[in-house]
Amino acid sequence: MPRAFAIKAEIRDPRAKTFTFTAQKTMYGGKSIAAGDTIFLFGSENEGGQGLVARGTVISAAAIAKTRGIARQTPRVSIAVRRSALATRALGRSELKRFTDWNDGKPETELNFKFYRQATNKIAGISDAAAAFLGGFC
Repeated sequence: MPRAFAIKAEIRDPRAKTFTFTAQKTMYGGKSIAAGDTIFLFGSENEGGQGLVARGTVISAAAIAKTRGIARQTPRVSIAVRRSALATRALGRSELKRFTDWNDGKPETELNFKFYRQATNKIAGISDAAAAFLGGFC
């Protein structure tokens, strides 16, 4: 059964029909991403992006082997995505930063926590409520 994920990464061409992300960090269940899953693409503000740019479907996913001899490593995954819709409204750090009550259960808070509490780019699993919320922007 397909699940929902989101990625915050450098996105050079938000209007591209396909995207490739190589060796991306994963958090919050992101390492379980697989072909067929829905993914929401956020252009990282750290690389000049604007936040949510599109929704897509994962067409391939491959885990990156850990490097031997390093004790603590964040799991990494390479994925390819086919875009299915463009974002029609803005949603990024500036729109989400006021949602800081980490226990309020709001999808906006979940997204702020997972993507903007730490500045790192990543793939993260998201709840059905967050996926529905993001779907309203595409």
